[in-house]
Amino acid sequence: MTQVAQQTIAAADLPERGQPLAGGIFATRYWLNGEERALVQLDAELIGAWGEYGVKIPGADSYSDGEANTRAMAEAGSQIAIKALELGAHIPSCLEGQLVMAAKADGLVTLREDRFHWLSTQYSAYYAYNMDFEDGWLGSYGKDSERVVRPVRSLPIR
Repeated sequence: MTQVAQQTIAAADLPERGQPLAGGIFATRYWLNGEERALVQLDAELIGAWGEYGVKIPGADSYSDGEANTRAMAEAGSQIAIKALELGAHIPSCLEGQLVMAAKADGLVTLREDRFHWLSTQYSAYYAYNMDFEDGWLGSYGKDSERVVRPVRSLPIR
């Protein structure tokens, strides 16, 4: 079942960073594809493989657009991508993962430090990016390995 998530937010209605917003915690403002957006870290946690090892997924290569990557992953059959979209959210891109890490470093969000987290940005047919939220290490790993996903929402600011 797909959850209906808040679609946009007025700039005047944005809370302080670290405060509740759209079913999660407001991490930061950022620009994506020429549009200012609010990044929201959800409390949900998914675990699974990114996708099939050796299969390059067209449209899952964006360094910044996690929603586009996640949709491409879901169309290719990725179960964690499908689950993230069902939450009205997506798997963070490399950029969004780094913004979440900055919010964690500022004490605004809490993330597991004992596991690597998948990001939606594909590195190659064999690897996808992941992040260690203990110290912000960004790397890549085999797509067929299980990792944690902490979905995010990205709301256009009006």
